[in-house]
Amino acid sequence: MEKELEQLRVQIDALDERLLELLNERAKLAQAVGHVKGGSPVYRPEREAQVLRRLAEANPGPLPKEAVRLLFQEVMSACRALESSLTVAFLGPEGTFSEAAAIKQFGHAVDRLPAESIDEVFRQVERGEAGYGVVPVENSTEGAVSRTLDLLTQTPLKVCGEVMLRVRQQLMRRVDEQGGGQGLDGIERVYSHAQSLAQCHEWLDRHLPKAERIPVVSNAEAARLAAQDPKAAAVAGEVAAERHGLDIVMRDIEDEPTNTTRFLVLGREDAGASGRDKTSLVLSAQNRPGALLDLIAPFSAMGIGLNRLESRPARSGAWEYVFFIDIDGHRSDERVATALAKVQENATLFKVLGSYPVAV
Repeated sequence: MEKELEQLRVQIDALDERLLELLNERAKLAQAVGHVKGGSPVYRPEREAQVLRRLAEANPGPLPKEAVRLLFQEVMSACRALESSLTVAFLGPEGTFSEAAAIKQFGHAVDRLPAESIDEVFRQVERGEAGYGVVPVENSTEGAVSRTLDLLTQTPLKVCGEVMLRVRQQLMRRVDEQGGGQGLDGIERVYSHAQSLAQCHEWLDRHLPKAERIPVVSNAEAARLAAQDPKAAAVAGEVAAERHGLDIVMRDIEDEPTNTTRFLVLGREDAGASGRDKTSLVLSAQNRPGALLDLIAPFSAMGIGLNRLESRPARSGAWEYVFFIDIDGHRSDERVATALAKVQENATLFKVLGSYPVAV
């Protein structure tokens, strides 16, 4: 058996060296692409989406598709960094799900800039302090993030990407004096963001019914507070536990196992067509019966799918609303462009927030 193991390890070592050689060949080609592009943006969301989709479809296994996506996202991130450094703003502090979404979209080879609020993420990109920003827009359990929607109506920035992040909530607390975990015994307080507490309320009702639930500004802040309090626990993501040296005593305690948050990527340039895209709009119609139906009818007439419609009160007056709509396709597609032109004719407010690749 030892001889067989040694032979397999020799083969693995040889493959590792070949992989290293190929990765560096790819990096040199990426540098050459950068020279040809000149001063054009180093981050091309449509191109990266195409690469990841192609490799996922070509993957014969045994590596799962998500593992392939993660590996090549990091390869592209490292190659991108050879062309130019990239700064990405996200809703901080460090250790939040927003940071995890930024890493999923851009990889680790970027400078991540935590912001104190969603407003500040927008401002940092608008001022040029960050090239891109990542903000939450909706959660499958809790619904839309109203502040993000409100800011999208005002900003000159473009939506150039989306990230779907499966939200796994972990219960964590301080490691005991012997270096081990303490389980659920003695927990009197649970810190977390209000939304995370809501996403885990049934689990908390069953397992920690007497513990006080204390909402704080972020899950990262919850982890920081729990690290200082032996009678407290935090509900947060795995990154927060690592950053604050906490022991995860119960994993995946969210009530909905498919709990997912959708994030938008903000930039100053439009994304090109990738072949599988969405277009996000904000619209308003006259305040009359059937106005909204008439407004969106061109999409149906052109065979374009609507996959999201969200209403928000307008600032123009009482009982006036704006509608956030996501449709299938890129604004440059002929069918989409034709439908958008017809919609614009009937809209009292019409703004294309951006066209971008569907999340990979």
